[in-house]
Amino acid sequence: MVAVSRKISAGPVFPGAEMASPESIITVKGINKVYPGQVHALKDVDLDFPAGALTTLLGPSGCGKTTLLKIIAGLLAPTTGEVLVKGRAVTGPGPERAFVFQDFALMPWATVLRNVAFGLELRNVAPKERQDIARHYIGEVGLAGFEEKYPHELSGGMRQRVGLARALAVNADVLLLDEPFSAVDEQTRRKFQEDLLRLRETERKTFLFVTHSIEEAVYLSDRIVLLSRRPGRISQIIEPKIDRSGSPDEIRRDQAYLDIVEEIWQGLRQFVD
Repeated sequence: MVAVSRKISAGPVFPGAEMASPESIITVKGINKVYPGQVHALKDVDLDFPAGALTTLLGPSGCGKTTLLKIIAGLLAPTTGEVLVKGRAVTGPGPERAFVFQDFALMPWATVLRNVAFGLELRNVAPKERQDIARHYIGEVGLAGFEEKYPHELSGGMRQRVGLARALAVNADVLLLDEPFSAVDEQTRRKFQEDLLRLRETERKTFLFVTHSIEEAVYLSDRIVLLSRRPGRISQIIEPKIDRSGSPDEIRRDQAYLDIVEEIWQGLRQFVD
């Protein structure tokens, strides 16, 4: 049911820049990020992200996963290097990219409907149109009936669904998700994973996903980019081939799936103290 296109190497592999693909929507060139105090978060990162794929950034704590995601989002400037989205250099946030934050980042004084519609409001979309769009995506993430609730009235999982609906509502080409399921319990997390796969089929967008979970990465991803310990560099790129025609439980119990999870762990353990 599951196969992997590249084996994990016994030691770290630091390849040069990948050749750009016609299907790439994002190209990362020579990215370095040094924080004050000479904390070198990322070093010489060259990477292409295929359009329509879900690519996961995976690696040890502090390896620069979130830093790279924020640089691609335009929320953080690299020290050197550049990011191109659809061939254009990233100099800040843009309408073709939407970010789903780990901590929800909702406006506490606004209803679910207002939170989801907020990005459309900033783009001067007419009130009725933005409310219609917001209501559609509130339904898509399973929150129909909660439009007039406030964030404090929702569970953590529901607040994260609001954040996802808000990102979907602006119709960005690229969704960047920074550990979006880390604050919920395991049962909710698995349901979120299944919902995300369903949304991928209906929305046909490009997803960049950060997680600490090897199992989650294998279950969700078309490509997994393994980063080394700080300074983060590309250690390996893995393409798990998963037949998702079976049930989620069947996939998670499949021995081939479990073998890939173990192979990735063996590739990452060299970076874990």
